[in-house]
Amino acid sequence: MKQKKIMVDKVSKAFKISFRKKESFLERFSSVFSKKKSKKFLQALTDISFDVSEREILGLIGENGSGKSTLLRIIAGIYNKDNGKIRINGKIISLIGLGHGLKMRLTMRENIFVIASLFDLSKNQIKQRFNSIVEFAELEDFLDTKLYQFSEGMLQRLSFSIAIHCNPDILLLDEVFEVGDEDFKKKSAEKIKQLIKKGASAILVSHDMLMISKYCDRIVWLDKGEIKDIGKTKEVVKKYKKNVSEIKAKN
Repeated sequence: MKQKKIMVDKVSKAFKISFRKKESFLERFSSVFSKKKSKKFLQALTDISFDVSEREILGLIGENGSGKSTLLRIIAGIYNKDNGKIRINGKIISLIGLGHGLKMRLTMRENIFVIASLFDLSKNQIKQRFNSIVEFAELEDFLDTKLYQFSEGMLQRLSFSIAIHCNPDILLLDEVFEVGDEDFKKKSAEKIKQLIKKGASAILVSHDMLMISKYCDRIVWLDKGEIKDIGKTKEVVKKYKKNVSEIKAKN
């Protein structure tokens, strides 16, 4: 029986949004001193439940604003949930916003040691994997270059390479295959597949249904913060595409 790597149970999340309602002159004058603003709540997620097993890639799909990125950030520990429970079995590495955490005034060599240590690798482990990290990122000629001189693509390749060399049990991937050229995308996808075969798990967020269909075992379809469907990839993607087509036809 496969081990459950991620268990999400009835998770909900709302965001407070400040706004100014229409006010009389006297009310506007008073608000300058009171600093009070009207607030409303945006319900981003409602009672989300699912699990991810070892050696499984779960796809997370839905239109913009459906709650995909919010859910991924809650699982990663970036956002706090309002209600529900999340259980994580293993070392989780988030590839959300590639490049976050890199130190622009340090060299690539220095950044590899800094970032990999944050992912719980010892100095000896980093040394053992150092050459592989650099080679995978295809940045051998820039070891002692400071990162503020790197292009966005170079920064993303470096972040991705460090992360996948740090023994992840669970990967959180947000449109991660947009990194680099086509050859690098293929290489990245193959590396992730290797990690999955060894027992890791992943959640992949993407609008690319071809990618979702190719790599994911199951799908969670979010709509306005709720689960609209969950199941085998082929079946859920078919329903999702039909829904998108119907909405476009109406508009």
